[in-house]
Amino acid sequence: MKQTRSSLTLRYLWNSLLAVLAVAVTTIPLFLIGRAILGEAVIALLYLVPVVWSANRWGQLPGIIAALTAALAFDFLFIPPFYTFAVAELEGWLVLAIFLIVAIVVVERIQASLTKAREAVFMYEMSAAICGQHTPEAVAYVVAKQIQQQFQAMLVNVIFHPDRHLPEVVISEPNDGTGKGRPDRVLPIINSWGLVGEIQIWRGLYSELPPEDGRLFQNFALQTARAFERTYQVEVESPVKGIPAKTSADQG
Repeated sequence: MKQTRSSLTLRYLWNSLLAVLAVAVTTIPLFLIGRAILGEAVIALLYLVPVVWSANRWGQLPGIIAALTAALAFDFLFIPPFYTFAVAELEGWLVLAIFLIVAIVVVERIQASLTKAREAVFMYEMSAAICGQHTPEAVAYVVAKQIQQQFQAMLVNVIFHPDRHLPEVVISEPNDGTGKGRPDRVLPIINSWGLVGEIQIWRGLYSELPPEDGRLFQNFALQTARAFERTYQVEVESPVKGIPAKTSADQG
């Protein structure tokens, strides 16, 4: 688990460094052409290019770092007095503030769009993976693994307790993961029998989780509940297990 944290930290640091380099590469031609030819408005628009690129390529944090770096470079090189971070006139403050606000809003919009796209892909991959499983244990493992990888969660517990016929299923991912305190998200698993389990999620060091009542987690919990119901019925009715099929009275 410590190795996972270290790799995540290095990845974020590396992506943030690349975002800073993208701003630096953009700054070179802008500086060579000069403020007198381009003007402050054009320079501000061109500085949005590395910001948008960084947010789209590496995520929200590198995008915000690119925006802050671009704002500092803009101030230092193109807003009087030059080669200092001081701003002499109100107009310079307004230009700098507008640029920073627009850059951050653009980063947030890009991140929201990318999040929706990733959620759609995640739901498709999850549905395909769950449909291929034939036991509650396999479903629980796929659910825990997919959530842990998608959200870089510290720990994911999937608990399924149908009734007295089969033992409770408890799957944790990763196996050596530890969750501190109460879970950050608890998703109830409810099917036609009622409450049959829950998914407990502890968020990772650098990850954010959707709200419990959001569409993504609600749809996900529903698919998990249906998969548990389907695979459980197979196990109960399978003669290989040596367990008699449930009668209509039992199901009632």
